[in-house]
Amino acid sequence: MRAESFDFFKTLIEAPSPSGYEQPAAKVFREYMHPIADEVTTDVMGSVHALLKGTAGGPSVMLAGHIDEIGFMVTYITEEGYCAFAPIGGHDPQILPGMRVDVHTKDGVLRGVLGRLPIHLLEDEERKAVVKMHKMFIDLGMQGEDVKKRVRIGDPVTYGVGVETFGEGMAVSRAFDDKMGAYICAEALRLVKEAGGAAWDLIAAATVQEEIGLRGGTTSAYSQDPMVGIAVEVTHATDYLDVDKRKFGEVKCGGGPVIARGANINPCVFECLVQAAEAEKIPYQVEGAPRGTGTDANAIQLSRGGKAAALVSVPLRYMHTPTEVLALADVENTAKLLAAFVRRLDASCDFTP
Repeated sequence: MRAESFDFFKTLIEAPSPSGYEQPAAKVFREYMHPIADEVTTDVMGSVHALLKGTAGGPSVMLAGHIDEIGFMVTYITEEGYCAFAPIGGHDPQILPGMRVDVHTKDGVLRGVLGRLPIHLLEDEERKAVVKMHKMFIDLGMQGEDVKKRVRIGDPVTYGVGVETFGEGMAVSRAFDDKMGAYICAEALRLVKEAGGAAWDLIAAATVQEEIGLRGGTTSAYSQDPMVGIAVEVTHATDYLDVDKRKFGEVKCGGGPVIARGANINPCVFECLVQAAEAEKIPYQVEGAPRGTGTDANAIQLSRGGKAAALVSVPLRYMHTPTEVLALADVENTAKLLAAFVRRLDASCDFTP
Protein backbone atom coordinates (compact mmCIF):
# COMPACT_ATOMS: atom_id res chain seq x y z
CA MET A 1 0.00 0.00 0.00
CA ARG A 2 1.49 3.35 -0.99
CA ALA A 3 2.33 5.69 1.90
CA GLU A 4 -0.32 8.31 1.07
CA SER A 5 -3.00 5.66 0.85
CA PHE A 6 -2.02 4.07 4.17
CA ASP A 7 -2.11 7.46 5.87
CA PHE A 8 -5.66 7.99 4.57
CA PHE A 9 -6.61 4.44 5.55
CA LYS A 10 -5.35 4.87 9.12
CA THR A 11 -6.81 8.36 9.57
CA LEU A 12 -10.22 7.26 8.29
CA ILE A 13 -10.36 4.14 10.47
CA GLU A 14 -9.33 6.04 13.60
CA ALA A 15 -11.73 8.96 13.10
CA PRO A 16 -14.54 8.44 15.67
CA SER A 17 -17.83 7.71 13.92
CA PRO A 18 -20.49 5.68 15.73
CA SER A 19 -23.79 5.54 13.84
CA GLY A 20 -25.33 9.01 13.85
CA TYR A 21 -21.98 10.64 14.72
CA GLU A 22 -20.08 10.06 11.48
CA GLN A 23 -19.01 13.67 10.89
CA PRO A 24 -15.27 13.22 11.72
CA ALA A 25 -14.94 10.29 9.30
CA ALA A 26 -16.98 12.12 6.65
CA LYS A 27 -14.58 15.06 6.90
CA VAL A 28 -11.57 12.79 6.35
CA PHE A 29 -13.24 11.18 3.33
CA ARG A 30 -14.17 14.55 1.81
CA GLU A 31 -10.68 15.98 2.23
CA TYR A 32 -9.08 12.98 0.51
CA MET A 33 -11.57 13.00 -2.35
CA HIS A 34 -11.59 16.74 -3.15
CA PRO A 35 -8.36 16.77 -5.21
CA ILE A 36 -9.29 13.54 -7.02
CA ALA A 37 -13.03 13.61 -7.80
CA ASP A 38 -14.85 16.05 -10.08
CA GLU A 39 -17.49 16.75 -7.45
CA VAL A 40 -17.79 15.97 -3.73
CA THR A 41 -21.12 16.51 -1.98
CA THR A 42 -22.62 15.70 1.41
CA ASP A 43 -26.34 15.03 1.81
CA VAL A 44 -28.61 15.88 4.72
CA MET A 45 -28.13 12.39 6.18
CA GLY A 46 -24.37 12.94 6.29
CA SER A 47 -23.37 10.53 3.51
CA VAL A 48 -20.61 11.76 1.20
CA HIS A 49 -20.67 11.24 -2.58
CA ALA A 50 -17.55 11.68 -4.70
CA LEU A 51 -18.23 11.78 -8.45
CA LEU A 52 -15.79 11.00 -11.25
CA LYS A 53 -17.53 11.95 -14.49
CA GLY A 54 -17.57 9.36 -17.23
CA THR A 55 -16.23 9.91 -20.71
CA ALA A 56 -19.37 8.72 -22.50
CA GLY A 57 -22.22 10.06 -20.35
CA GLY A 58 -25.19 7.87 -19.63
CA PRO A 59 -25.45 5.42 -16.72
CA SER A 60 -23.61 5.54 -13.40
CA VAL A 61 -22.14 2.98 -11.05
CA MET A 62 -21.99 3.54 -7.29
CA LEU A 63 -19.48 1.93 -4.93
CA ALA A 64 -20.71 2.24 -1.35
CA GLY A 65 -18.88 1.68 1.92
CA HIS A 66 -20.39 2.78 5.22
CA ILE A 67 -18.40 5.04 7.54
CA ASP A 68 -20.30 4.40 10.75
CA GLU A 69 -18.88 2.08 13.37
CA ILE A 70 -20.31 0.36 16.41
CA GLY A 71 -19.92 2.28 19.65
CA PHE A 72 -21.80 3.48 22.70
CA MET A 73 -23.72 6.50 23.95
CA VAL A 74 -23.70 8.11 27.39
CA THR A 75 -27.24 7.81 28.80
CA TYR A 76 -26.88 8.80 32.48
CA ILE A 77 -24.28 10.32 34.82
CA THR A 78 -24.28 9.50 38.52
CA GLU A 79 -23.50 12.03 41.24
CA GLU A 80 -20.11 10.35 41.62
CA GLY A 81 -19.36 10.86 37.91
CA TYR A 82 -19.81 7.32 36.59
CA CYS A 83 -21.46 7.19 33.16
CA ALA A 84 -24.10 4.66 32.21
CA PHE A 85 -24.12 3.83 28.52
CA ALA A 86 -26.13 2.12 25.80
CA PRO A 87 -24.82 0.28 22.73
CA ILE A 88 -24.82 1.73 19.22
CA GLY A 89 -24.86 -1.33 17.00
CA GLY A 90 -24.12 -4.89 18.02
CA HIS A 91 -21.55 -5.79 20.72
CA ASP A 92 -20.46 -8.90 22.56
CA PRO A 93 -20.93 -8.03 26.27
CA GLN A 94 -18.45 -10.74 27.31
CA ILE A 95 -15.47 -8.74 26.02
CA LEU A 96 -16.40 -5.37 27.49
CA PRO A 97 -15.35 -5.36 31.18
CA GLY A 98 -12.04 -3.57 31.62
CA MET A 99 -11.97 -2.21 28.07
CA ARG A 100 -10.51 1.26 27.53
CA VAL A 101 -12.82 3.67 25.74
CA ASP A 102 -12.88 7.26 24.51
CA VAL A 103 -15.80 9.58 25.30
CA HIS A 104 -16.11 12.24 22.60
CA THR A 105 -17.32 15.49 24.13
CA LYS A 106 -17.83 18.95 22.64
CA ASP A 107 -14.53 20.02 24.23
CA GLY A 108 -12.45 17.00 23.30
CA VAL A 109 -11.80 13.35 24.06
CA LEU A 110 -11.84 11.84 27.57
CA ARG A 111 -10.23 8.47 28.21
CA GLY A 112 -12.38 6.09 30.24
CA VAL A 113 -12.52 2.49 31.40
CA LEU A 114 -15.53 0.16 31.26
CA GLY A 115 -15.96 -0.89 34.89
CA ARG A 116 -17.85 -3.60 36.72
CA LEU A 117 -17.47 -5.49 39.97
CA PRO A 118 -14.25 -7.56 39.89
CA ILE A 119 -14.66 -11.32 39.93
CA HIS A 120 -13.53 -11.50 43.57
CA LEU A 121 -16.63 -9.56 44.68
CA LEU A 122 -19.19 -11.52 42.64
CA GLU A 123 -21.44 -14.24 43.97
CA ASP A 124 -20.85 -17.73 42.54
CA GLU A 125 -23.86 -17.59 40.23
CA GLU A 126 -22.88 -14.13 38.99
CA ARG A 127 -19.46 -15.41 37.96
CA LYS A 128 -21.06 -17.89 35.59
CA ALA A 129 -23.29 -15.36 33.86
CA VAL A 130 -22.46 -12.90 31.10
CA VAL A 131 -22.50 -9.41 32.59
CA LYS A 132 -25.46 -7.27 31.54
CA MET A 133 -24.48 -4.09 29.74
CA HIS A 134 -26.59 -1.96 32.06
CA LYS A 135 -24.53 -3.31 34.98
CA MET A 136 -21.36 -1.77 33.55
CA PHE A 137 -20.32 1.86 33.62
CA ILE A 138 -17.65 4.22 32.30
CA ASP A 139 -15.09 5.39 34.85
CA LEU A 140 -13.47 8.65 33.70
CA GLY A 141 -11.24 9.01 36.75
CA MET A 142 -12.76 12.41 37.56
CA GLN A 143 -14.94 13.96 40.24
CA GLY A 144 -18.68 13.89 39.57
CA GLU A 145 -19.06 17.65 39.20
CA ASP A 146 -16.22 17.77 36.67
CA VAL A 147 -17.72 14.93 34.63
CA LYS A 148 -21.10 16.67 34.53
CA LYS A 149 -19.47 19.88 33.31
CA ARG A 150 -17.72 18.13 30.43
CA VAL A 151 -19.93 15.19 29.41
CA ARG A 152 -23.44 15.49 28.00
CA ILE A 153 -26.13 12.88 27.66
CA GLY A 154 -25.86 11.50 24.14
CA ASP A 155 -22.09 11.94 23.81
CA PRO A 156 -20.69 9.09 21.68
CA VAL A 157 -18.13 6.57 22.90
CA THR A 158 -15.67 4.43 20.94
CA TYR A 159 -13.20 1.73 21.83
CA GLY A 160 -9.87 3.36 22.72
CA VAL A 161 -7.75 1.59 20.08
CA GLY A 162 -6.52 2.35 16.57
CA VAL A 163 -4.74 0.78 13.60
CA GLU A 164 -1.65 -1.39 14.07
CA THR A 165 0.16 -3.65 11.63
CA PHE A 166 1.46 -7.02 12.81
CA GLY A 167 2.55 -10.41 11.60
CA GLU A 168 2.94 -10.89 7.85
CA GLY A 169 0.95 -8.16 6.12
CA MET A 170 -1.87 -8.12 8.69
CA ALA A 171 -3.56 -5.18 10.41
CA VAL A 172 -5.69 -4.94 13.56
CA SER A 173 -8.05 -2.20 14.68
CA ARG A 174 -11.53 -1.34 15.75
CA ALA A 175 -13.93 -0.18 13.00
CA PHE A 176 -12.51 -1.90 9.92
CA ASP A 177 -16.24 -2.65 9.62
CA ASP A 178 -16.71 -0.71 7.46
CA LYS A 179 -14.57 2.37 7.10
CA MET A 180 -12.20 0.03 5.31
CA GLY A 181 -14.96 -0.34 2.70
CA ALA A 182 -15.25 3.42 2.27
CA TYR A 183 -11.47 3.57 1.88
CA ILE A 184 -11.66 0.98 -0.91
CA CYS A 185 -14.35 2.98 -2.72
CA ALA A 186 -12.14 6.07 -2.62
CA GLU A 187 -9.07 4.15 -3.79
CA ALA A 188 -11.00 2.50 -6.63
CA LEU A 189 -12.04 5.94 -7.86
CA ARG A 190 -8.43 7.12 -7.67
CA LEU A 191 -7.23 4.09 -9.63
CA VAL A 192 -9.87 4.63 -12.32
CA LYS A 193 -8.89 8.26 -12.71
CA GLU A 194 -5.18 7.47 -12.89
CA ALA A 195 -5.90 4.84 -15.56
CA GLY A 196 -7.61 7.44 -17.77
CA GLY A 197 -11.18 7.35 -16.48
CA ALA A 198 -14.16 5.21 -17.43
CA ALA A 199 -17.11 5.47 -19.77
CA TRP A 200 -19.69 5.53 -16.97
CA ASP A 201 -19.98 8.05 -14.16
CA LEU A 202 -18.44 6.61 -10.99
CA ILE A 203 -19.76 7.53 -7.54
CA ALA A 204 -17.72 6.61 -4.46
CA ALA A 205 -20.21 6.81 -1.59
CA ALA A 206 -19.34 6.93 2.11
CA THR A 207 -22.71 6.06 3.62
CA VAL A 208 -23.94 6.52 7.20
CA GLN A 209 -25.99 4.62 9.78
CA GLU A 210 -25.61 1.17 8.23
CA GLU A 211 -25.14 -0.51 11.60
CA ILE A 212 -28.59 0.61 12.77
CA GLY A 213 -30.63 -0.09 9.64
CA LEU A 214 -28.92 0.50 6.25
CA ARG A 215 -30.12 4.08 6.39
CA GLY A 216 -27.46 5.93 4.42
CA GLY A 217 -27.33 3.18 1.83
CA THR A 218 -31.07 3.51 1.33
CA THR A 219 -31.02 7.28 0.83
CA SER A 220 -27.84 7.30 -1.28
CA ALA A 221 -29.14 4.62 -3.64
CA TYR A 222 -32.33 6.65 -4.10
CA SER A 223 -30.71 10.07 -4.56
CA GLN A 224 -27.75 8.98 -6.71
CA ASP A 225 -29.93 6.59 -8.76
CA PRO A 226 -27.11 4.43 -10.21
CA MET A 227 -27.77 1.65 -12.69
CA VAL A 228 -25.27 -0.56 -10.84
CA GLY A 229 -24.54 -0.38 -7.11
CA ILE A 230 -21.87 -2.37 -5.30
CA ALA A 231 -21.65 -2.47 -1.53
CA VAL A 232 -18.06 -2.84 -0.30
CA GLU A 233 -18.00 -4.56 3.06
CA VAL A 234 -16.31 -7.00 5.40
CA THR A 235 -17.29 -10.63 5.65
CA HIS A 236 -16.46 -13.31 8.20
CA ALA A 237 -13.13 -15.01 7.60
CA THR A 238 -13.37 -18.70 8.41
CA ASP A 239 -9.65 -19.47 8.53
CA TYR A 240 -9.24 -19.72 12.30
CA LEU A 241 -10.17 -22.18 15.04
CA ASP A 242 -13.70 -23.38 15.74
CA VAL A 243 -15.40 -21.90 12.63
CA ASP A 244 -17.58 -24.54 10.95
CA LYS A 245 -16.99 -24.25 7.19
CA ARG A 246 -20.02 -26.43 6.51
CA LYS A 247 -22.15 -23.63 7.96
CA PHE A 248 -20.17 -20.56 6.92
CA GLY A 249 -18.14 -21.58 3.87
CA GLU A 250 -14.42 -21.12 3.28
CA VAL A 251 -13.09 -17.55 3.34
CA LYS A 252 -9.41 -16.85 3.97
CA CYS A 253 -7.55 -13.71 4.96
CA GLY A 254 -5.07 -13.13 2.14
CA GLY A 255 -7.22 -15.05 -0.35
CA GLY A 256 -8.44 -11.93 -2.13
CA PRO A 257 -11.75 -10.07 -2.33
CA VAL A 258 -14.91 -12.09 -1.69
CA ILE A 259 -17.61 -11.80 -4.36
CA ALA A 260 -21.06 -12.68 -3.05
CA ARG A 261 -23.46 -14.76 -5.13
CA GLY A 262 -27.17 -15.21 -4.47
CA ALA A 263 -30.57 -13.54 -4.36
CA ASN A 264 -29.24 -10.14 -3.27
CA ILE A 265 -26.76 -10.10 -6.16
CA ASN A 266 -27.43 -9.34 -9.82
CA PRO A 267 -26.12 -12.41 -11.67
CA CYS A 268 -24.74 -10.38 -14.58
CA VAL A 269 -22.78 -8.10 -12.26
CA PHE A 270 -21.43 -11.16 -10.45
CA GLU A 271 -20.14 -12.66 -13.69
CA CYS A 272 -18.60 -9.35 -14.77
CA LEU A 273 -16.77 -9.07 -11.43
CA VAL A 274 -15.40 -12.60 -11.83
CA GLN A 275 -14.31 -11.88 -15.41
CA ALA A 276 -12.55 -8.69 -14.30
CA ALA A 277 -10.72 -10.55 -11.52
CA GLU A 278 -9.58 -13.32 -13.85
CA ALA A 279 -8.55 -10.94 -16.63
CA GLU A 280 -6.45 -8.87 -14.22
CA LYS A 281 -5.12 -11.96 -12.38
CA ILE A 282 -6.55 -10.70 -9.09
CA PRO A 283 -7.16 -13.50 -6.56
CA TYR A 284 -10.78 -13.77 -5.50
CA GLN A 285 -13.13 -15.89 -3.44
CA VAL A 286 -16.87 -16.59 -3.78
CA GLU A 287 -19.36 -16.48 -0.92
CA GLY A 288 -22.86 -17.93 -1.08
CA ALA A 289 -25.64 -15.53 -0.01
CA PRO A 290 -29.00 -17.30 -0.35
CA ARG A 291 -31.06 -14.38 0.95
CA GLY A 292 -30.56 -10.74 1.99
CA THR A 293 -26.98 -10.00 2.99
CA GLY A 294 -27.65 -7.53 5.80
CA THR A 295 -25.49 -4.94 4.03
CA ASP A 296 -26.09 -1.81 1.97
CA ALA A 297 -26.44 -4.18 -1.01
CA ASN A 298 -29.96 -4.92 0.31
CA ALA A 299 -30.89 -1.25 0.23
CA ILE A 300 -29.30 -0.68 -3.19
CA GLN A 301 -31.04 -3.65 -4.81
CA LEU A 302 -34.50 -2.53 -3.68
CA SER A 303 -34.14 1.19 -4.45
CA ARG A 304 -36.69 2.75 -6.82
CA GLY A 305 -37.57 0.12 -9.43
CA GLY A 306 -34.62 -2.07 -8.50
CA LYS A 307 -30.88 -1.84 -9.13
CA ALA A 308 -28.21 -4.20 -10.41
CA ALA A 309 -26.63 -4.79 -7.00
CA ALA A 310 -23.56 -6.66 -5.87
CA LEU A 311 -21.51 -7.19 -2.74
CA VAL A 312 -17.72 -7.38 -2.63
CA SER A 313 -16.12 -7.96 0.75
CA VAL A 314 -12.79 -8.23 2.54
CA PRO A 315 -12.31 -11.23 4.88
CA LEU A 316 -12.30 -10.12 8.51
CA ARG A 317 -11.53 -12.01 11.69
CA TYR A 318 -13.25 -11.16 15.01
CA MET A 319 -15.94 -8.84 13.62
CA HIS A 320 -17.53 -6.27 15.97
CA THR A 321 -14.68 -6.39 18.46
CA PRO A 322 -11.89 -3.88 19.22
CA THR A 323 -9.44 -6.27 17.52
CA GLU A 324 -10.77 -6.83 14.01
CA VAL A 325 -8.07 -8.40 11.82
CA LEU A 326 -7.57 -8.33 8.05
CA ALA A 327 -4.87 -8.73 5.40
CA LEU A 328 -3.80 -5.46 3.79
CA ALA A 329 -3.28 -7.28 0.47
CA ASP A 330 -7.02 -8.07 0.40
CA VAL A 331 -7.82 -4.38 0.81
CA GLU A 332 -5.55 -3.43 -2.09
CA ASN A 333 -6.81 -6.21 -4.35
CA THR A 334 -10.44 -5.29 -3.71
CA ALA A 335 -9.78 -1.71 -4.85
CA LYS A 336 -8.01 -3.05 -7.95
CA LEU A 337 -10.90 -5.40 -8.74
CA LEU A 338 -13.53 -2.68 -8.47
CA ALA A 339 -11.48 -0.29 -10.59
CA ALA A 340 -11.08 -2.99 -13.25
CA PHE A 341 -14.82 -3.71 -13.20
CA VAL A 342 -15.73 -0.02 -13.58
CA ARG A 343 -13.34 0.46 -16.49
CA ARG A 344 -14.99 -2.42 -18.36
CA LEU A 345 -18.44 -0.82 -18.29
CA ASP A 346 -19.61 0.52 -21.65
CA ALA A 347 -22.77 1.08 -23.69
CA SER A 348 -23.07 -2.63 -24.49
CA CYS A 349 -23.58 -3.64 -20.84
CA ASP A 350 -27.00 -5.07 -20.05
CA PHE A 351 -27.60 -6.27 -16.51
CA THR A 352 -31.09 -7.65 -17.10
CA PRO A 353 -30.94 -11.31 -16.04
